[in-house]
Amino acid sequence: MASLEPDIQPKAKPNPAMAAQAAILARPATQERRMADALRALAIDAVEAAKSGHPGMPMGMADAATALWTRSLKFDAADPRWPDRDRFVLSAGHGSMLLYGLLHLSGHAGMGMEELKRFRQLHSPAAGHPEFGEHPGIETTTGPLGQGVATAVGMAMAERLLNARFGDGLVDHRTWVVASDGDLMEGLSHEAASLAGHLRLSKLAVLYDDNSISIDGDTELSLSDDALKRFEAYGWAAKRVDGHDAAAVSAALEEAKASDRPTLIACRTIIGFSAPKKAGTAASHGAPLGAEEAAAAKSALGWNHPPFTVPDGLREAWAAAGRRGASEREAWERRLAGHPDRAEFERAIAGRLPEGWNAPLSALRAKWAEEKPKLATRVSSQRALEALVPAVPEMVGGSADLTGSNNTNVKGVPAASPGNWGGRYIHYGVREHGMAAAMNGMALHGGIIPYSGTFLVFGDYMRPSIRLAALMRQRVVHVLTHDSIGLGEDGPTHQPIEHLASFRAMPNLHVFRPGDAMETAECWELAVARADGPSILALSRQNLPAFRADAGENRCARGGYVVAEPANAPRRATLVASGSEVQVALAASDLLEAGGVPCAVVSLPCWELFAAQDEAYRTEVLGADALRVGIEAAAPFGWSGWLGERGLFIGMAGFGASAPAEHLFRHFGITPEAVAEAVRKRLAH
Repeated sequence: MASLEPDIQPKAKPNPAMAAQAAILARPATQERRMADALRALAIDAVEAAKSGHPGMPMGMADAATALWTRSLKFDAADPRWPDRDRFVLSAGHGSMLLYGLLHLSGHAGMGMEELKRFRQLHSPAAGHPEFGEHPGIETTTGPLGQGVATAVGMAMAERLLNARFGDGLVDHRTWVVASDGDLMEGLSHEAASLAGHLRLSKLAVLYDDNSISIDGDTELSLSDDALKRFEAYGWAAKRVDGHDAAAVSAALEEAKASDRPTLIACRTIIGFSAPKKAGTAASHGAPLGAEEAAAAKSALGWNHPPFTVPDGLREAWAAAGRRGASEREAWERRLAGHPDRAEFERAIAGRLPEGWNAPLSALRAKWAEEKPKLATRVSSQRALEALVPAVPEMVGGSADLTGSNNTNVKGVPAASPGNWGGRYIHYGVREHGMAAAMNGMALHGGIIPYSGTFLVFGDYMRPSIRLAALMRQRVVHVLTHDSIGLGEDGPTHQPIEHLASFRAMPNLHVFRPGDAMETAECWELAVARADGPSILALSRQNLPAFRADAGENRCARGGYVVAEPANAPRRATLVASGSEVQVALAASDLLEAGGVPCAVVSLPCWELFAAQDEAYRTEVLGADALRVGIEAAAPFGWSGWLGERGLFIGMAGFGASAPAEHLFRHFGITPEAVAEAVRKRLAH
């Protein structure tokens, strides 16, 4: 029996993109449109071949990208690492085939058709998301949304800093970004945009793929703000254009070049442009179109060529675009050849440190060996910076509104500010995530070694950008102070517990936790010298007595070493500690020695460097048969790798509390007396 219930199924909403698409396709197909169609076709073909990927964004942004790469972007495909090239950042990294298609068509070596055919396959430079280092034309790793926008802010900052140092003749270029709705939703992009507006980074422009579609569907599901008004409030110039009108996009690009502010160009586009059923819908966002829809999309464009085929006329037009910047590059090379600062410029861009750069630091270490100062390691760090920064002119510091707490400032070094880029210190404001991402951009740009500060506990706000620095092997240094319950009265919200363990778990990140002034200077030397990855310096708020009086070998370079060894008997226990807890270990050793238990004390300032040593050295330091005892005012995670099954850990089992530091160490049982008692009990059994 038929149901008498009325049909209350909601009717499908008409797709307004279809009418707009039909109108755009009805326009005369210019040469520029056909060049954009080549990008679309390659994206369709590569995603279909891989059976995964994101075709919609490249199909929608092809016209705007073509306008940028053929008219405004300063580059030479024959020399993709030319220092004065414009930087192009695909922040919407899921649309990676847009970038790979641009690199291929413009004639970049190493991104041939065979590479495109292996899109998203093992060892292909055309990875699922752009990966820095896979091809010289990929400026940065993107994919986590918001990162590209914020990284680009750092690139634009680096350009201004180096321009102030070397002049217009050597440094005069722009940074261009393609960003998505998702990029502009992420909080990171808000931090970065606010900073860029404040600094009036006029050589930065973001082309916003304003297609109103997210993975879940229409952006109206989760978004109702006005991006243009928001960016204008940040101090940007902003306008909306038809993203499928190359002339309108090009006019907006010219306006951006003339602006005295950073620029947002909202390119109104249709995601999956030309697809007869999936255009303007989430269905074209993150999955292949399917053979039938792919064929129909290409047919709508009048693209009747076999997969992975670009006709000769279009290929030559694109190759000409790739050669367009050659004369400008050659003129720049002539200027460089005659420039009085050529050697210094080339050294800085190559990432080579100045000759004798660490001599002032060595002198400071010698001074400290005599004086044995009692200093918080954050203060020791500042003293080390006062030796380093004048000797390494590419070092640029900063802090997330904690300069006086992080001690990242150097006397006599002014801050950079809008219109005054001769300074070498950045007031990032309370923007930890934006700060870390901008630092990545400065390092990727070249010629800058960025360092900055905040509290270790707020490293949580920076983690995604630190992870990308590690993934891209960039030389950035994060000064993370107030490294334990030793910060005291600010309480558990500010006291890091799990942070050391979690950062130590990150591949290619060096985590330094020095225990006195000497170790702090040594760790700074290692962090600055390290050219293949980021470093963290976890530093104390409280004063720490010196336990080192030797200034020769950099003992932290091996990650861990013996500080004290029993004089007259084999060790029964090895007390292993980092940072402020080395003092606890030394005092506990004295108590145990007095009770007839000979102990060695080991400082372990960098687990990663210690792990890189040979097994014989590690065994010599830790002791083959002695009880191994770890002491750290932090979570125990990871310590078992050094302590073994019989090992003992003295540290934190939960969050901290608000009280003076000395009270907290007693309350949580991280004292010499508690360590000595625990060791005696364990040895008794």
